[in-house]
Amino acid sequence: MSKREVNIGDRFIGDGHPVYVIAEIGINHNGSLDLAKELIFGAVGAGADCVKFQKRTPELCVPQEQWQLERDTPWGRMTYIDYRRKVEFGVDDYAEIDRYCRQLGIAWTASCWDEPSVDFMEQFEPPFYKMASASLTDLPLLRKARATGRPLMISTGMSTMEEIVAAVQAIGTHDHADRPSLMIAHATSTYPCKVDELNLLMIHTLKERYPGVPVGYSGHETGLSPSLAAVALGASFLERHITLDRAMWGTDQAASVELVGFERLVRDVRDIQKSLGDGVKRVYDSELGPRAKLRRVRAAA
Repeated sequence: MSKREVNIGDRFIGDGHPVYVIAEIGINHNGSLDLAKELIFGAVGAGADCVKFQKRTPELCVPQEQWQLERDTPWGRMTYIDYRRKVEFGVDDYAEIDRYCRQLGIAWTASCWDEPSVDFMEQFEPPFYKMASASLTDLPLLRKARATGRPLMISTGMSTMEEIVAAVQAIGTHDHADRPSLMIAHATSTYPCKVDELNLLMIHTLKERYPGVPVGYSGHETGLSPSLAAVALGASFLERHITLDRAMWGTDQAASVELVGFERLVRDVRDIQKSLGDGVKRVYDSELGPRAKLRRVRAAA
């Protein structure tokens, strides 16, 4: 059986490595570069390994029948297509994000929702691509991301097991040099998600189905305990949306974690992974004193 790990730049994701924590900024920046930088700074302070954005070409991702639908936004009432354009960062914005992340020493990447967005992101040489659950059945897009040669992380929310199998068959688990390069995230795509629909045991199901593939968890629930349980169940990576304020305007804010909570989450993830150990029973030096003092009967030689 191949080792369950994927090399992303100077790090590995997989068994025997620290849980890789992704702070999903997504579009919670609401089109503000200053807000995005606040979130990056907070993610670094919390101890995250990576921040992630979302990149779309609005004209390709918004169905034309929705373009002229009007909605209230922080910038006033506007059409949906204009709103989607408003929250998209361009090349200058991402160049500043790239500079800022390098300055703070944190990796960054993006979920690309269409093929031109993959081409756009390539100029920044992300360590890996993350494909959203909505894109799992978009095989041309998955193949486009795979063709870059970068490791690929796919999310499995709103998907059947058959759709997951079809996606993995279409893109494979290894790159063109036969190196492990696929990671799979269990997810439920409800924002926020009810606890009884999280189905965390799917982490075991996916690990059994794909023994050479790192499996992680992308959580959209309120609260932290399910994400911690996912780590205890063996998730190799963890992704949670972050925000400055869950009451802010935006579709993903309510399913996000505020920075204080995210810092606590990362701390507890590290403690849980340390506490899991290696499964080999041993007597620790710290137990020798209590053992000599408290045992009435010694084990037979």
